[in-house]
Amino acid sequence: MNVIGETPHDRHWRLIHRGLPAVCIVLGGAAFLFGAVRGANHVSGGEKSAEAFTKHWQQGDYKGMYAELTPSAKSTTSLASFEQAYETARDIATAAALTAGQPEAEGDVVEVPIAVRTRVFGTIRQPLRVPTEDDKVAWAPNLTFPGVAKGAKLRRKTEAPERAKIVSVDGRTLVTGPASARTSPIGDAGSNIAGEVAPAKTKADKKFLYARGFSRDTPIGQNGLARALEPQLAGRPGGELTAGAKVLARARARPAAEVKSTIDTRIQRAAVAALGDRVGGIAALDAKTAEVRALAGVAFSAPQPPGSTFKIVTTTAALEDDKVKTTDKFPVETKAVIDGVDLENADQESCGGTFAQSFAHSCNSVFGPLGVKVGAKRLVEIAEMYGFNQKPAIPGAQTSTIPQARDFSGPLDVGSSAIGQGRVLATPLEMASIAQTIAARGTRTEPTLGASAEGRPKPTRVTSVKVASQLEKLMIGVVAYGTGTAAKLDGVKVAGKTGTAELESTQGEAAQSPQGEIEQEVGSNTDAWFTAYAPVKRPKVAVAALFVRAEGSGGEVAAPAVKTVLQAALKAD
Repeated sequence: MNVIGETPHDRHWRLIHRGLPAVCIVLGGAAFLFGAVRGANHVSGGEKSAEAFTKHWQQGDYKGMYAELTPSAKSTTSLASFEQAYETARDIATAAALTAGQPEAEGDVVEVPIAVRTRVFGTIRQPLRVPTEDDKVAWAPNLTFPGVAKGAKLRRKTEAPERAKIVSVDGRTLVTGPASARTSPIGDAGSNIAGEVAPAKTKADKKFLYARGFSRDTPIGQNGLARALEPQLAGRPGGELTAGAKVLARARARPAAEVKSTIDTRIQRAAVAALGDRVGGIAALDAKTAEVRALAGVAFSAPQPPGSTFKIVTTTAALEDDKVKTTDKFPVETKAVIDGVDLENADQESCGGTFAQSFAHSCNSVFGPLGVKVGAKRLVEIAEMYGFNQKPAIPGAQTSTIPQARDFSGPLDVGSSAIGQGRVLATPLEMASIAQTIAARGTRTEPTLGASAEGRPKPTRVTSVKVASQLEKLMIGVVAYGTGTAAKLDGVKVAGKTGTAELESTQGEAAQSPQGEIEQEVGSNTDAWFTAYAPVKRPKVAVAALFVRAEGSGGEVAAPAVKTVLQAALKAD
């Protein structure tokens, strides 16, 4: 059974130690004598109840504890209040695990040795003096923690150590200094990703801090690396745990060691420069491990319609289900008609030919009907395998979303979603992850910001190696002769996909307002996207860029920005 609030490490510690009885090592005939004396002693009902009470506590079973209380105690304290009292004491003491020893009766009081392992104060060993009445526990609030006398209250006073500095994977300091004055030695490239540190604002943050031993008003990371790496940066608080005038434990504040992030300052600088003062975001991932190498702007915090970059998802579903072959031919048209409504190509251009050509030139007239052919259920399944509708592992990162299949209104809704319009929303981090999945031959690894190999996510297969290889060839075509030629690199083969998301939809109706933290005066009605990886043979980096209400298409605006980041990444050896 689990202790409420314990970590896997805490549970491991408790399970090992729980099975160790209190042993008195004796020699020869003394062992027999001890057993005989113990067996001859009468164990009272009150002692049995106290022992059961503490065993239930050891297991985190509050209901079992409550069952051992006298009727009088139950009449004055409800189960909910009882549970809350123990959870409050647990949080005050930062308790992680508890072990109860052998009870000893002294009249109507049973003394039980208790060892509580805490996150801040080490292991606290104190007796719990349990009063009994009519073979039940005569409970009082001081029994919520060992060593607390009747009428005394458990309190703590702690102070936070100085926050740790964050270093990049290439050995540069990204941010350093106390919580009140964090600075970046590398300027904008560091401050852009470092994040803000400020007193906790939300109930969830205050609860998170308090359970770890900090005061509720302690500064905490609000965004960026400060948020994503908060537990590693904060260190361990120090102070006193008291019960009335009695000091139960003391601990010194312990700063955390410097925290190594996955950010590469050379790639980060390029991403910040490529974004400039425009509204948008850029994310770069290691093509093999999915470690985040750069985040600029709203790279993970403001999902937007991904436009035609989402056609990678649609194509994955179509190829997996044999709904299309790369050699299939399609008529050259300016639009498709679904449910009697025109679904137009960008700028009403004529588009078609082989499927490979249609992908390279991003033909809505091909992909809208193809999405309908794939169907809502399968489209959503593949999107979710790529990470849509899944909460990212990086704290503060927003979820990229697609409606559930049952929520699609009909074929037109499916067709619009298949081209990254409708109600589909994505972040640059998500679209970089999709490119990284293709670069990794169809296996997806959850993006991470911490450089430690411990706890690194395991890859999961999204699509077959065969389909990933087909998609790579299609994406190469985008850069070689399609809409993404502005991302070409001399002597390096790039695989990519453009996207131009219409904020006034291709159906002629206003699209829903984009989510997130974007505040911008109305400009153009399109978002510009590009996602890519390079080099094709031995992929090193995957990059995605978004420009909100851009003055141009994805190929014109986002592709050159991604090219800049790719170049920096390929030089960063």
